[in-house]
Amino acid sequence: MAKTHFENLRVYQLSETLSDEIWVIASKWDQFAKDTVGRQLVRSADSIGANLAEGSGRGSDTEYRRFIRISRGSLYEARHWLRRAYNRGFLTKTQIDSLTAILNELTPTLNAYLRSIGTFKNKGLESE
Repeated sequence: MAKTHFENLRVYQLSETLSDEIWVIASKWDQFAKDTVGRQLVRSADSIGANLAEGSGRGSDTEYRRFIRISRGSLYEARHWLRRAYNRGFLTKTQIDSLTAILNELTPTLNAYLRSIGTFKNKGLESE
């Protein structure tokens, strides 16, 4: 299957990496941790890329920007759940360091991507 536009984006690829790493880690937790923190963490991480994908198919810069903002909200939610998981002893220091490295690249990349949408066609017409 050929890749679609969003699959070629670095921001989307980072979101996939984050999501997949979180899945591998959380899937090994005990049932209580999975049902509470794990479920929320996986859903918020999966939502980052899902909203980038959905927004790319909406057809307008305005709609796309809206979905990228939702994606950014999911990113910050995932950060919250990672903090909870680490503070509750579900993540090791090595795991949190690895996930933080991805987050530290994904966050500014997502913000830059949001700023870039529509700037070429609508330069000066829409501000953030």
